[in-house]
Order: sequence, then structure tokens, then C-alpha cells
Amino acid sequence: MMANSGALALIAWLLPIFSFLVLAIVFPFRRLGRPAAWFSTLCAAGAFASAVLAWRIQSVAAHPVHLVWPWLPTAGKTIADVGVLVDAQSTIMLCLVSLVAFLVQFYSVGYLHDEPAPALGRYYAYQSLFAFSMMGLALAPNLLQLFMCWELVGLCSYLLIGFWYQRPSAARAAVKAFWITKAGDVGMLVGIVMLYRLAGTFDITELHSMAASNALPLAGLSIITFCLYLGAMGKSAQFPFHVWLPDAMEGPTPVSALIHAATMVTAGVYLLVRTDWLFALTPNVLLIVAWIGAFTALLAAVLACVQDDIKRVLAYSTVSQLGYMMTAIGAGVASAGFLHLLTHGLFKALLFLGAGAVIHAVGSNDLPNMGGLARRMPQTALVFIIGTLSLAGIPIFGGYVSKEEILGAVWGAHLTGPFLLLMLVAGLTAFYMFRVVFLAFFGTPARVAAVAHAGAGHTTPPRVAHAALHNEAVVEGAHVNETPHAHEPPATMLLPLWVLAVGTMVVGVMSTFHLGGFAAAEAAGETAPGWLTPTAVGVALAGIALAWATYQMRAVNPESLANAFGPIRSAALRKFWIDDIFEGIYSFVLLGFSRIVGWIDRYLVDGVLNLLSDWTVQAGDELRGIQTGKPQDYVYGIGAGVLVLILLMRLVF
Repeated sequence: MMANSGALALIAWLLPIFSFLVLAIVFPFRRLGRPAAWFSTLCAAGAFASAVLAWRIQSVAAHPVHLVWPWLPTAGKTIADVGVLVDAQSTIMLCLVSLVAFLVQFYSVGYLHDEPAPALGRYYAYQSLFAFSMMGLALAPNLLQLFMCWELVGLCSYLLIGFWYQRPSAARAAVKAFWITKAGDVGMLVGIVMLYRLAGTFDITELHSMAASNALPLAGLSIITFCLYLGAMGKSAQFPFHVWLPDAMEGPTPVSALIHAATMVTAGVYLLVRTDWLFALTPNVLLIVAWIGAFTALLAAVLACVQDDIKRVLAYSTVSQLGYMMTAIGAGVASAGFLHLLTHGLFKALLFLGAGAVIHAVGSNDLPNMGGLARRMPQTALVFIIGTLSLAGIPIFGGYVSKEEILGAVWGAHLTGPFLLLMLVAGLTAFYMFRVVFLAFFGTPARVAAVAHAGAGHTTPPRVAHAALHNEAVVEGAHVNETPHAHEPPATMLLPLWVLAVGTMVVGVMSTFHLGGFAAAEAAGETAPGWLTPTAVGVALAGIALAWATYQMRAVNPESLANAFGPIRSAALRKFWIDDIFEGIYSFVLLGFSRIVGWIDRYLVDGVLNLLSDWTVQAGDELRGIQTGKPQDYVYGIGAGVLVLILLMRLVF
């Protein structure tokens, strides 16, 4: 049975690369467009089926399965193997990645139906390569293979974010994501090399055994784990490396659902979960992880409150939830972070694909251009609300138990500061997500434009604002109640939404009524207090109530609410100047340094070489003058040279 789970996991991993090779090499097939899309989707479906079977078999197995082949042999031993490590964590992650990859590819058939055939074939080739890379990362038996797949994931992210490379904003966003994540990857590579020098192996199982038996030297281990954490910071968009993720929304919305909600951005969290036994030996690094995670969660939640672009709201929400996961890992309870990774993967993919359906119908990302969509798109509205309630952590919905587990874990670890930050984030999350729900699905377009711009700090003309806030028409005296051209998406887009919505509800109901309690907190040696759940749920409900009163009932003036947080709102609109700092570092430090190096190269290095070459040419011109071609002149020269040599010899000897 165990061998079967390894073989099935290997099949699930290799099916996407088979799809990629067919789409990339069989040129006419790639140019067909839709047949290429369906072929890639079929391979993704096969990968998901294999992953589920592998998980079912491995769930009753007593031991993990190593299915590997020797790689990089040297001096009678193998530096690393290549293959798969099949255990509980890797198979669950494999199921999540393959499920979301399959649903996103199926959804993309409808979403990108207007794309030219070659572009569509290219898109699905990138999708297949990404699925292969992410599955390889999840199944990697050693850190070397994990790093190779890690880099492939980064490459695919660059290609998919910049899929519409004709748009300058998309091209810039792809480059920004590539280089910022690479900054963290350099640290990760340094950490892997240092760990190999310390332990003599890349194998994850061997490293785990060494850590469990105290055979791993502690000297320098904190530096190693911090370097590994740098790689996780880049991929999982932790402060200050979070700046790439919102800009990555320039890619197609299905790409956002696949890479920037459920899979790629969770790679950093998965790395720390996979090596939690290593980080447990360095509690000082775990404390850093917890504080940065909590601060990232709060920072991103504040930034999400002032966004008008629906995808950017979800992007900052992703950054915030990744901070939640990291805080749980920093509290020493990686299982809580991993549980939230899984539930978040489902409901955030649902939210992104739901946003894609709205964008597909309205033709805009901006909340001011939406309103009244619940009447035109009732199914989309329903599944989006399910995702929103899951993200807010409301009982019986997908994110409830995993969020409570994290809060219980952080409280049990006595991290009071991060705990208070996460509680505040819980309220902000419910507020900004239901702001999106009320503006997009229940507001009227004119009123939405007024309150959305007021909430985001924009200036609305007084007449328009007055008419909008009182539900009055401002265009030719007509009463605008809803977006007239909105419609439900086609079946290829709607079916994945319902699959994710049902999956989110099933996870939520089962976890609420069957898991129970705060297992994470109890694992940390603490019992969660009885007030924690009512308080956390109450904070979320308060955020929903405030959004309802402000953006639906208009009992609270959104502009007055925004002005109450004037300095914070102004700073948030400027992203707290963090992007400006990065741009300044690039413009003044990196470009300034390159200008200095260029000046040195041009005027010192090249100048000295040019001067020497000029002197050589001049000396050659002068020496050329003594070449007269007359034999007697050469005899005189030889004679003079001999006399000079005789004089030198007499002086020396």
C-alpha cells in the first residue's frame, strides 16, 4: 500500500510536466488554443485524482514513503536523491495544489475565451509548469530538490504575472515580483548550504532525525534558520517583502487565484511547517517570525481598508492571512498555521475566482463601477459571501476553526503583543471584506462610487456625493439601481466556484462540529480560556456590523469614518511609503552605485588602458623611424649595443 502511495504521488507530479512538454514542444498543438487548454485541464484532473488516492492510502499508512533515485554521486556517496517524500503533510498539500490547479485551469477556459490561440496555449503551458514546480516543492525529499522547485515556482510566477506583457504595468509587476522574491531566495540558498556544511546532508528525514536525537550542532543554527526564513519572507510576502504581491494582481485573475492565494505564496509557510523541528531549536528566530507575522497581518489589513480595486483588497487580505500563519509558526504550533494554510487555500481561491466573475461581468476591477450585482449575479454573490464569511472566521464556515486555532496557539505561547494585533486584524478583516460585499453586490453604482471613494480617501464632487448617498440619480434623471450589463458567468467559470464553495462549507461544518476545542493551544501546553472564542467571533461580528452600518444602511458617514483616522488613512493611501523606500533604494542607492561603477570603468579603467595603448602607439611611431633599411645603420647599431653591454659588464663585475 505504501509503495502505491509513492507511485500515485509520482504520477500526480509528472502529469503536469508531461502536459507542459506537449504544449511547449508540439508547436501546432499549442497554437490550437482551446484543445491545448482542455488537454492541460485533463492532465490537471488526472493529477488531482492521483493526489487524492495517494492521500487516502497514506492516511492509513504507518510510515512515510521515500520513492527516490540517486543523484549527484561523489566519493562513494550520494549528495542528494531525486524523487518524492510521501507523508501526511506532503499528500495534503499535494491535494490542495492539484485541486486548485485543476479548478483554475477549468475556470480559465471561460475567463480567457477571447484570448488568441497562441496566447492561450502559452498560458496553459505556464500553468502546467507551475503545477509541476509547486507539486515538486511539496513532495521534495531533500532541501536541494526543494530549492530547485522553489526557483521554478518563482520563474512561473514571473511568466504568469507578466502574461499580458504588452501592458507596461504587467511587465513591471512581473519584474518586481521576480527580484524581490529573489532577494529572499539568496538568503535561503545561503541557509541551505550552511546547513549542509553543518549536518552533511540535504535529506529532510535525516535532518529531522538528527534534530530529534540532538545530533545537530546548535552553533550557528540561528543564522541558518534565519536565512531559511528570509526565503519564506520573500515567497510569503512578509514585511518588508510584501510589496510585490499587490502589484502582482496585474496578471489574469485565475493566476491570482492559483499563485497568489492558494499555492505559491504559501510556499514560504509550507517550508517553515516542513522544518518546524529545526526552528524549534532556535526560539529566538521563532520570536522574530511571530512578531513580523503579526505586524504584517495588521499592516496589510489596514492597507486593504483603503483599496478601491477588488483584486488589491484580496491581495492585501492574502498578505494579512499569511501573517496569521507565520505568527502561529512563530508561536511554536506549526500545525495551526498549516491548518489555516489549507482552509485559506480553499476560500481565498473562491474569493479570487468570484472576483474574476465580477470583473468578467462588469469589465472593471474598481468597486465604484460595481453595485447591485446580487440581483444580476445571485449565484456569484452567494459563493462570494460564503468565502467572505470564511475569511472573517464566522462559525461553520471554512476559516473559523483554523483562525481560532491560531489565536489559541499564540495565546498559549504567551505572546501577548502578537495576540492583540491578531485580534485587531480579525475585526479589520471582517470590516474590509464586507465593505467589498456591500459595495459590489448590494449598493447602487452611483452611491457605491461616492462611498467607496470617500472611504478610500478620494474626493467626490458634492452634487454627486449628495445624490449618491441619498440613492438619487445623477445621470439624465434616471434612477440607477444596478449595473445593467452584469450577468452570471458561463458554466466553465461557475462550476469551480460552487466546488470551492461547497468544499469550504464542508470543511467549515466538519471542523466546527468534529474538531472542537483549541488543539493547537493544548499542544503548546496551555488550555485556551473560555472567553477567547466569543471574543474573537464578537470582534469579527463587530467589523461586519460597522461595514453594514457604513456602506449599506448609511447610518455612519463613510467620509466621517475615514476622517476619524486621518493620519493613518493618509499614510495607508501612500502604502506607508514602503514602496517609495524601495524605489528610493533602487533609484539612489543601486542606480547611484551603478553610475559610480560606470564612471570608474569608463574614466579610470578604460582611461588608463587607453592612455597606455596611446603611449605604445607613439613609442612604436618613434621606434619605426630608426628602421632605415640601410645595412650600415644596422651595423652601427649593433656595434653601439655591444659597447653598451661591455660597459655594463665592467660596472657590474
